[in-house]
Amino acid sequence: IDKAGLKVHVVEKDEINAFALPNGHLVIYSGLIQNCDNPEELAGVMSHEIAHIQLKHVMKKLVKEIGLSVLISLTLGNAGSEVLSETIRLLSSSAYDRSIEKEADLKAVDYMINAKINPENLANFLYKLSENENEINAYLSWISTHPESKERSKYIIEYAKNKSKNFENIVSIYSWETLQKEIQ
Repeated sequence: IDKAGLKVHVVEKDEINAFALPNGHLVIYSGLIQNCDNPEELAGVMSHEIAHIQLKHVMKKLVKEIGLSVLISLTLGNAGSEVLSETIRLLSSSAYDRSIEKEADLKAVDYMINAKINPENLANFLYKLSENENEINAYLSWISTHPESKERSKYIIEYAKNKSKNFENIVSIYSWETLQKEIQ
């Protein structure tokens, strides 16, 4: 990982989210930190977002979206095509997005194993998220940019099962709980 190129930003927001932006920016919402049971779960989510940065997914996605928008504008013109453009963009990018999400998940597992962090923590966090996904999201998972959390949890466990088992805790539970209290 090119650590020098990473710029981490923690934003005070209750939402459980983190995302990668161009130029190595990683944004983490405080709600994510508060909802992780341990620092290894947070490390898993951060590893996933770092994988997006390192694999240049953010820039590839921007180029793809801008290119598709230009193509639609040239073919249909700007008048009345906003809804059509957005629909086509969403439908055309969802499968691509799911494949890069899986690639980032598996790269995150590699990062975690190299750092001696058990990747099951990422799988556990995703499984925990799946318990909060409502039925409607389950039926519309084909249109989602992320694979279903339960599915992600399963393939992470499968991918990691024959890898190294020499894992360590990042910090003590006391230190983690202290950090979470400070964020609240």
